[in-house]
Amino acid sequence: MPPENSEQGRWFTETLQPHEEELRAWLRGRFPPTLDFDDIVQEAFVSSWKAHEEGRLKSPKAFLFGAARNLALRSLRTRKVRGYDSVIPIEECDISNGESSVQETVSRKQELQILTLAIQSLPDKCRQIFTLRKVYGMTQREIARKLDLSPRTVNAQITIGLHKCAMYVKSHCREGLQ
Repeated sequence: MPPENSEQGRWFTETLQPHEEELRAWLRGRFPPTLDFDDIVQEAFVSSWKAHEEGRLKSPKAFLFGAARNLALRSLRTRKVRGYDSVIPIEECDISNGESSVQETVSRKQELQILTLAIQSLPDKCRQIFTLRKVYGMTQREIARKLDLSPRTVNAQITIGLHKCAMYVKSHCREGLQ
């Protein structure tokens, strides 16, 4: 990483570092606790920094979160291939920890699957805008700049995406009740 007193150091401190806490929370909410989030965050910072140095970085926050996601997924794949996850520490096997029941867990996974299918059913541009806003947390203005669109178009596509996802979920839930 660059020295903190340099211009590059200020860029890092002002642009990437403010997202560290949010990135850690985002990773903890989406990946198993067996991953080393410290390493993933650090590597994501390094990847983002390199992209910035090479002039490839248009949306630092989106790139940072995308890099972290890719690193976490790669770590999971590596662990699965090497069999690291085949032995689970006994502390993690406490099924009576009061968190959530099997039914709640299954229900949440089904809801997530339905929402994923709803997002995948959106038209390409709408899905891209919706994902940048809802998954990566970019502002409408950032999305408009990144995709070279008017903020009004971005707003309309997000509204359309929300409506279509809601209709998809509603119709799927209705089918499940019959």
